[in-house]
Amino acid sequence: MNSLTLRQLRYVEALARTGHFGRAAEASAVSQPALSMQIRELEAGLGMALFERGSRQVRPTPFGESFIARAREILRAVDELGDLARAAGQGLSGRLRLGVIPTVAPYLLPRLIGDLTLRHPDLDLHLRETLTARLLRELAEGRLDAAIVALPVSEPGLAEVALFSEEFVLVRPAAEAGEPVPTADRLREMRLLLLEEGHCFRDQALSFCRLQPAPPRELLDGSALSTLVQMVAAGIGVTLIPEMAVAVETRSATVSVVRLGPPPPSRTIGMIWRRSTPLAGQLHDLAGLVRGSAEALRAA
Repeated sequence: MNSLTLRQLRYVEALARTGHFGRAAEASAVSQPALSMQIRELEAGLGMALFERGSRQVRPTPFGESFIARAREILRAVDELGDLARAAGQGLSGRLRLGVIPTVAPYLLPRLIGDLTLRHPDLDLHLRETLTARLLRELAEGRLDAAIVALPVSEPGLAEVALFSEEFVLVRPAAEAGEPVPTADRLREMRLLLLEEGHCFRDQALSFCRLQPAPPRELLDGSALSTLVQMVAAGIGVTLIPEMAVAVETRSATVSVVRLGPPPPSRTIGMIWRRSTPLAGQLHDLAGLVRGSAEALRAA
């Protein structure tokens, strides 16, 4: 067919991603009838249906799945053509889409955004906070340029640059401030509050304590570190949080914070991006700025 357009491919990708015409239209900044018409015209030109249209959800057909996979490759390549021009420019400028995991974003981003605004006023930074698995998927699909995550991710198509390492600290009720620091073996016997499934920080905490996921009555899951700390303040249990979160999460909670070890649990935070991106040079520069912001935050 000769009438296929990039606009149609973007509409198809949005519909495949959201599974809903209304949400796809909103994500594409177009009216729902316009998006639906463009996709129907594309299907008519192909002579094949790309989607099964149900009353509540839209699903790709078997042919649609293959078509969407190729469409995403094409759209990613087109976006990288634009990145070539950006890469030829001087310094960090233009749109840059950066993902960050939730156990880093609230603590690092305020400092980082301030530093970037001061040093690179022409940079149009778009931020996305979500779990590692989603960041990896959106990187692969070309919807993010880079992400800040816990390393390693060990994906062959992604470059990894370490930024900094930090310890985990134990947060326990203030009444326990004078008690001995528990070992990893002792922590296994305590009521340990953890982030819900999907957070890499949860997996790291479980690994340190050599714990397998336990029933809800033994391991209580929270959606954010702030929730866990407040639960500790209420005397429900203990939790582990990264160093960078201590100042923010404990300022309004009556808790005791103590270091563990030796050796203490820790993690390495780094930046990742597609090896194929033309922006690798700029992303290396950005990684250096992120590292500097993190060091300044820790020294404050």
